[in-house]
Amino acid sequence: MKRIIAAIAALAVGLVSSAAGAQDYPWKPDRPVTIIVPWAAGGSTDQMARIVAVELEKALGQKFVVVNQPGASGSVGTKGALDATKDGYTWAAGAAADVGTYKVLGLLDTQLKDWHLFFAVANLTAVAAHPGAPFKDFGQFLEVLKTKGDSIPVATAGLSSAGHNFMESVKANAPIKYKHVTYNGGAPAVTATVAGETMAVAQLLVEMSEHIKAKRLVPLAILSEKPVMLEGFGELQPTAKWLPKMPAPINYFGIWVPKGAPDAVVKTMEAVWKDKIAKSEALNKYAASRSALFSPLYGADAEHEAFKMVRQTAWLYFDAGKAKLSPDTLGIQRLQ
Repeated sequence: MKRIIAAIAALAVGLVSSAAGAQDYPWKPDRPVTIIVPWAAGGSTDQMARIVAVELEKALGQKFVVVNQPGASGSVGTKGALDATKDGYTWAAGAAADVGTYKVLGLLDTQLKDWHLFFAVANLTAVAAHPGAPFKDFGQFLEVLKTKGDSIPVATAGLSSAGHNFMESVKANAPIKYKHVTYNGGAPAVTATVAGETMAVAQLLVEMSEHIKAKRLVPLAILSEKPVMLEGFGELQPTAKWLPKMPAPINYFGIWVPKGAPDAVVKTMEAVWKDKIAKSEALNKYAASRSALFSPLYGADAEHEAFKMVRQTAWLYFDAGKAKLSPDTLGIQRLQ
C-alpha cells in the first residue's frame, strides 16, 4: 500500500511539474497549427519544416501540420499564410531570399518586415550534372554555356528559387547563357535531372546530396568561397575557384509567423527557439549530413542576416531585367 501511495504521489508531482513547464510559455495552442510549405514535398524547405514541426510538437504539446502548396515560385503558399486569420495558427516556411524579393519580382506584395522570422538552417546552393552530360566540372560547364548555352537545359525550382538565383549570378559574372527549365520545387527539379530530362540542375545541396553520394549526379560546384565537405562523399569545389568575384551570401531557411499574430504567440516562439530549437539534435544532425549550416536565429538577428541575401538577390533580378520594381524604392540598397 505504501508503495502504491508513493507511486501516486510521484505521478502527481510529475503532472504538476509538466503543467508548470507548459505554463512557462505564454501561449499554448489548443488546436493544430498549420505550416504552409510553398514548394513540393521532399525539397529542402519541406525537409526542414517537418523536422521543425516535430520539435515544436514536443515543446508545445500540440500537432503542427505541414501542408504543401506549391505554385508561382512559392508565392502561392506564402500568400495563403499571409491572408490567413492572424491568430497564430497559420505560418509559412521557406527561404528568406524568396519572401524578401517577391515584391521586387511582382509576385506578391510582401517583404521581410511583414513577418517574424525564425531560422533553422542555412543551405548552400550547388550545381550538378547528369552523368551523361558533356561537362564534369564547373569550368567545363561554363565553357559549354559560353558557346552552346541556349541549348543546355538547366533545371531549377523556378523564378526566385535558390537555383535560379545561382544561375543568374553566374550569368552576371560570366558571358554565358542557359535554357531555364522550371519545376514546382527543388525535389522535382533534381529528380528531373537524375532522370535525364535536363543536363544540369542548380538547387540546394540538401536536395541533391543523396544523389551525389549515389553517383546519380555529378557535382560541378558549390556556391562558396572555400571547398565544402559532403559527408559520405568528399570535397566539393567552390564557385570561387572559377569565379572569384561572384558573391556567395548565406541563404537562410525557416518558418515565418505573419506580423499581426498575437504577441503571446511570438513570445512563445522566441522562447521555444532559444530553449529547444537551438539545442535540437535532429536539426543539427540533418544539417551536418547535408552540408547545411545549423543556424537557429530569430528576431533582429535573423532579419539582419537575411537582408544580406535579399539585397544581393533583389539587385541581381533588377540588373537582369526581371524586376517589376526597383529595389531601392522598397528600401533595399545595393550591396557595395
